[in-house]
Amino acid sequence: MAEMQQDIKYNGKPLELKPKKKLTWKLIKSQKELMFMSVPFLAYIILFAYVPIWGWLMAFQRYMPGKGIFEQKWVGLYNFNFLFHSANFVRVLRNTVAMSFINLVLGMVCPIILALLLNEIKHTFMKRTVQTISYLPHFLSWLIATGIIANVLSIDPAIGIINVMLVKLHIVSQPIYFLSIPKMFWAIVGVSSVWKEVGWGSIIYLAAIASIDPALYEAAEIDGAGRFQKMLHVTLPGIKSTIIVLLIMSIGHILDTNFELPYFLGNGMVSDYSQTIDIFVLQYGINQFNYSLATAAGIFKSIVSIAMLLIANFISGKLSEDRLI
Repeated sequence: MAEMQQDIKYNGKPLELKPKKKLTWKLIKSQKELMFMSVPFLAYIILFAYVPIWGWLMAFQRYMPGKGIFEQKWVGLYNFNFLFHSANFVRVLRNTVAMSFINLVLGMVCPIILALLLNEIKHTFMKRTVQTISYLPHFLSWLIATGIIANVLSIDPAIGIINVMLVKLHIVSQPIYFLSIPKMFWAIVGVSSVWKEVGWGSIIYLAAIASIDPALYEAAEIDGAGRFQKMLHVTLPGIKSTIIVLLIMSIGHILDTNFELPYFLGNGMVSDYSQTIDIFVLQYGINQFNYSLATAAGIFKSIVSIAMLLIANFISGKLSEDRLI
């Protein structure tokens, strides 16, 4: 270490490298307020995220309610084997991945575009008005939101505004019952998710844009850059790290597609495209008291989520300096 310090010089003088600050009782005592503030959150995570993990034992058992967890019959990997060889599970896995991917792409791109456009609005009142209107749907529960979506897509001329507009514009000759067309269901889910969450998702990007040094915009303007060039070469690079971190976190939830949206909008006519893993667990696990199968599906989701998170983080670290962990 001493030889390394002698090799590093600044203005001809040796530069001393300060060692990293070790975690000591003195440091902990100096930050005791932060430590105490973190205790409730740490307790919440341990209580609701880690303590229930012991229940994963049910996935390796033929669980029967009324008996203790260690009094059940052990079946090894039977539940996983049954799960992966089920034709229904293959279909719901396809639906889950497809809807999650659509939500991932639209959920990343649309908030970024909205944040960039809002940043270009110079009129403060107009900017705040648009931002407020855009994130108001976030505060609606999905039960209410799906009711609104179903009414908007209805064939009833009194409430189905989409069909009314299509007929008035002579795009279609008669109303279309959108929720009865299986291949349109994924698109409906994607658009509905964007409508509800795009405004809320843009808040983080607007905060990241606000932290960009204004001198960079001034320098770009002096160099002759227009609004689009400044957006492309200053704003987007300035929020790159935020985009990457949020993308990695979203990839980690690739199998955690929204339960309420496909559950409330789905029906028998589109069930082949609307059923997700969560709905599968509800129908074939919890409703039929097959808790072992439901637990096996939950473990599968958790393992895939962790693997995707680590892979995305590794790739991000190789391609750039930004990573989550």
